Amino acid sequence: MNRNTARVTLVGVLVVAGIAGALAQKNNGEMQRLIERGKMLVTFGGCSDCHTPKILTPQGPVLDTTRLLAGAPAGAKVPEVPAGVLGPDKWGALTTPDLTTWGGPWGISFARNLTPDVATGLGSWTEAMFIKALRTGKDMGEGRPILPPMPWEGIGQLPDHELKAIFAYLKSLKPIKNPIHDPIPPPGAPAPGQGGK
Repeated sequence: MNRNTARVTLVGVLVVAGIAGALAQKNNGEMQRLIERGKMLVTFGGCSDCHTPKILTPQGPVLDTTRLLAGAPAGAKVPEVPAGVLGPDKWGALTTPDLTTWGGPWGISFARNLTPDVATGLGSWTEAMFIKALRTGKDMGEGRPILPPMPWEGIGQLPDHELKAIFAYLKSLKPIKNPIHDPIPPPGAPAPGQGGK
């Protein structure tokens, strides 16, 4: 290879590398905007209301930011629902002090781990599974019913690009290993299956 050929080859490699770098930077910028949009939707939608454990303070419950969107704490004691408390003319639902576990006529549901932990969160989910779950009200898009108080009916009305933004944001979080307790059916009802709400 002569010097001119080597220079042309080097220039060609640098141009291709520059184009690839510019495209990667553009893609990173688009992904960052998608994540920011998802963060805004998750914040505005109140996802932390149920999916982030709270710490009770004299001013009321405060988000435990060390467990952001990690769901109902593994191993937490589930209080017994007192007999006769729930009903059409009584309380419609009860919750634990950290506001991640709910009891109602459906039984007891536990807020799902929304972090990208592969074993216990959304780490093994695909974008298509996430969207299907919120459109159908089925765990992982085809499992057991998603239980109250998860407002999947409303969230599922968002257009695909908004649900994709939410998923991108959730996938950007720090993974937190936190296995969620299976739902507990009401007395006399069959077990609804695996996973949190």
